[in-house]
Amino acid sequence: MPPRPLARLRSLCLALPDAREVEAWGTSTFRVKTMFAMYSSPDSHHGEGREGVWIKATMTNQALMVQAAPDRFFVPPYMGPSGWVGVYIDSPRTDWDELAELLRDAWRMSAPKRLVAKHESDSGEWTPVPRQKTASKRTAKRASKSTSTKKSTTKKSTTKTTAKQSAKRSTKSAPKTARKTVPKTARKRAR
Repeated sequence: MPPRPLARLRSLCLALPDAREVEAWGTSTFRVKTMFAMYSSPDSHHGEGREGVWIKATMTNQALMVQAAPDRFFVPPYMGPSGWVGVYIDSPRTDWDELAELLRDAWRMSAPKRLVAKHESDSGEWTPVPRQKTASKRTAKRASKSTSTKKSTTKKSTTKTTAKQSAKRSTKSAPKTARKTVPKTARKRAR
């Protein structure tokens, strides 16, 4: 028995670097930085009675695919006006290799540029990299805190600062949006 379409789709999406599955709107979505694919089940209002996947694409590609093969591709509701294309995956004639290419293109559109550059060679060929286990956010946060506290304890300042100096430092370190800016005309009037 062949694997279910959702299981095959999941394996294709999660094989992409840093891709993750997030359940949203009652269905599986696949994201890297932003969402690049979404599963639509036949029994939900997203599927319209057929099993499919919505994939991020450009408007041009969407139009070309839907015109060329309307029995395989469709314009999904909600996301269609943004260029997303729907692909029916419930047919035994589903071209999974083509679907994998479409998912890689969608991943490239959603992934950070550095991540894309890291996984593409100079010739533009795709170079898959096996997934590596990474530390959890909590572990990474603890490690960064311990190094920052070590740095701060080694740099003890023995000089005294005046109130005027500390006020200058606090305004310098504040973001530009938080600083008060006074127009030049108001400064002239105050003199």
